[in-house]
Amino acid sequence: MTSAAHLSRFDLTGRVALVTGAGRGLGFEIARALAEAGAHVWLNGRHAELLDKRAANLKAEGLSADPAPFDVTNHETAAEWFASAKRAPDILVNNATLRDRRPTSELAPEDVDRLVAVNATAAYALTRLAIPGMKRAGGGSVVNVTSIAGPLAGGGDPGYTLAKGALAALTRSHAVEFAPHGIRVNAIAPGFFATEANEAWVDDRAVGDYLAMRSPMRRWGRPAEIGAAAVFLCAPGASYVTGHVLTVDGGMSVKM
Repeated sequence: MTSAAHLSRFDLTGRVALVTGAGRGLGFEIARALAEAGAHVWLNGRHAELLDKRAANLKAEGLSADPAPFDVTNHETAAEWFASAKRAPDILVNNATLRDRRPTSELAPEDVDRLVAVNATAAYALTRLAIPGMKRAGGGSVVNVTSIAGPLAGGGDPGYTLAKGALAALTRSHAVEFAPHGIRVNAIAPGFFATEANEAWVDDRAVGDYLAMRSPMRRWGRPAEIGAAAVFLCAPGASYVTGHVLTVDGGMSVKM
């Protein structure tokens, strides 16, 4: 028999979460997992109709969710959302992601600025907005979705690697800064996941052959496999975990 005490370590009942980039892919699966653990989840993205549909999907499953449509790179609009929220989120998942796979010779500085704005600066800005409410509540949890492309580099993708590396560094800095307030800041670094954004790669036999050779688990990650990592980092059971990057990549980053 599973004890109630054990389950309570991963119970998010009464918590409020804001998940950015939650309209599809890993963001939606993270939002679903947090809602399944008991949290009320705000689904953020730029496309209101898609968010309405996703929130309705979760409600149909008996879960608590609402859309929160705003552009994370528009700091004024983001501040307006936080000011209007009936209750400030005590969980923030910075998942909004932009990728531009081009080599340095083709990637202009302004393109890099855009990658950093979405992948790193937006996380900084939203965390800054969320912290006052978390302090008033006596604590909270921030999870930044980085990538194995931060510490590991492949040719022809410098902008994304730069941005995700910056987000991992921000995770460490904020973990140290906000720990005295009971606010934990961690990150999840996904590997190769079969999301909508990677659909063309999923169907590419050469990529499949590469994963079979490079990944110990010899397959793509399934989007639903990311959610439990987020629940753990946000839950009471991880109360002494901060500044950590939890890698979810099927062992790819540890294989020689």
